[in-house]
Amino acid sequence: MWNPQPQESTAPWLRPTIRIRLTVLYGGMFLIAGVVLLWIIYLLAAQALHQGNEPLFSITSGNVTINSNACPGLGSHTSADAFQQALAQCMDARRAAALNTLLKRSLITLIGMAVVAFAFGYVMAGRVLAPLGRITRTARGVVGSDLKRRIELDGPDDELKELADTFDEMLDRLERSFDAQRRFVANASHELRTPLAINRTLLEVQLSDPGTSPELQQLGKTLLATNERSEQLVEGLLLLARSDNEIVDRKPVDLAEAASQALDQTRGEAQAKGVELRSDLTEAVVQGNGVLLERIALNLVQNAVRYNVPGNGWVRVRTAVEGGQALLVVANTGPVVPAYEIDNLFEPFRRLRTERTGSDKGVGLGLSIARSVARAHGGVITAEPREGGGLVMRVAIPL
Repeated sequence: MWNPQPQESTAPWLRPTIRIRLTVLYGGMFLIAGVVLLWIIYLLAAQALHQGNEPLFSITSGNVTINSNACPGLGSHTSADAFQQALAQCMDARRAAALNTLLKRSLITLIGMAVVAFAFGYVMAGRVLAPLGRITRTARGVVGSDLKRRIELDGPDDELKELADTFDEMLDRLERSFDAQRRFVANASHELRTPLAINRTLLEVQLSDPGTSPELQQLGKTLLATNERSEQLVEGLLLLARSDNEIVDRKPVDLAEAASQALDQTRGEAQAKGVELRSDLTEAVVQGNGVLLERIALNLVQNAVRYNVPGNGWVRVRTAVEGGQALLVVANTGPVVPAYEIDNLFEPFRRLRTERTGSDKGVGLGLSIARSVARAHGGVITAEPREGGGLVMRVAIPL
């Protein structure tokens, strides 16, 4: 069914758009500045003409009396021709002096008017464009987990208000989308974890039965390892989904403490592989989520241990504060990593020269999670190949 569009009460060409307002503003400023400049030049020209028309001499009873010191040479001539010639030269000189004075004063006035016009234009442009600043501040303040803010711009129905209303509508759609995503993650956490936990319990009960045949024991261990891998994958995917948004509820977190926790959790695995753990931890406190920041450190240290030189490798963890940023640096020995493969390491399910499945070194989400968590805290994570093999992972988070 066709629904006619409501008719606007104001003609389109009468709508107070930014274009019309700027046209009226700068056109009016130009007109006012021109009128003021014309009036000042008129006064200067009148003053110059007044000075140029002052009587230089007077004639009384056939005698010439010099009334002005502007042309002192007039009184030294006795003949009429010489006097007329000197008078003409004097008038030319006075006319030139008056024009020079008028020009200098006009230039000074023009410079002054230009300064005033630029200042006034700057102030007025700031007032006209103030809504843009409000829109920009709102856009910067809006984050993935705090989409309640709105611009709600008042004023005339111009392009800026239309832009602000469009931005508010976009925020409404984003808020609904993020709410749906949070609900999905919450539901998926329950729906995916429960059957895996049940499977693990059943397998562990079966393996604990002393009467189980060796074939069933081997099958149970294989299924238990597969189930554990599935649990790790689910946990990683859920954490990745949660960490993609910026953190709003922030608390002081010391990266040195997070790194120390990661080293303690990884020490047993490192000893089993013969990898030496080294640390140089300096206090580096940032505002963020402690659980997620500990996850960054744990993922980086675990990767550094697992992708290392068995029996003769090392991992060095360092925290520091440099350039207004808290740094977490994890360096390790290991295989040589080509520079062109660095970016691929941060993609989900990507590993260095290993298959997407069947690896005993994880599910391929560690660095993806670390990058998402770093971004959620306003920081960055970078990697560079280490000379001789291995990587140097650097996490920088603003203080």
